[in-house]
Amino acid sequence: MQPRRIARELALLSIGQLPSNSDRLANQDLQAVMITAVRTLVAEVQEALETASAELKRGSDRILDSEIKAIDVQSSRAMVTEAIDLTKTAVNRLGLAIDFPEFIQLANQQSVRDYTLDLVAAVHHHRTDIDQVLEKSLVDWQLHRLAHIDANLLRLAVAEMMYLDIPNQVAINEAVELAKKYSAEDGHRFINGVLRRVTHQITVP
Repeated sequence: MQPRRIARELALLSIGQLPSNSDRLANQDLQAVMITAVRTLVAEVQEALETASAELKRGSDRILDSEIKAIDVQSSRAMVTEAIDLTKTAVNRLGLAIDFPEFIQLANQQSVRDYTLDLVAAVHHHRTDIDQVLEKSLVDWQLHRLAHIDANLLRLAVAEMMYLDIPNQVAINEAVELAKKYSAEDGHRFINGVLRRVTHQITVP
């Protein structure tokens, strides 16, 4: 895991729960930021494990069904294929739990904490300007009507591009990866499209 990738995730998980007043943010206890994000992650890991367990059970049931209920080879193959897909999904979810100790270890690094706060502070200090850029880049959407996770993902990416000297493509790629993890099924495509329109705005002389 890359330290800045961890910082982006921590910022995303905590930004919605921090005070909007920038003066208060400056005095925000650093540990509180980390605790907020880690608690969110713990809940997600627990949910992932529970879902993985249920999917493994369903996969096992489908295999048993294929042995006693399938009327021909084709239907049996379809049931086994479904069971395999469910098992793959469960294994992918377990990957989140496996990565969690490394995530916590990296989150304790000062460089990760510093960049997390830089990101959060940039969004809070420049929120009005960032939101104006996003509103102009949204097609048939309004920022306040987006899911909170998507709106905050967009804000973080724009903050990186406009105020933290992160190359546009890097900021977009990182936002897309986070969207694949936290947004709806096609959320990463939406995030990608909006941010590409943002780059056209901010690069025009």
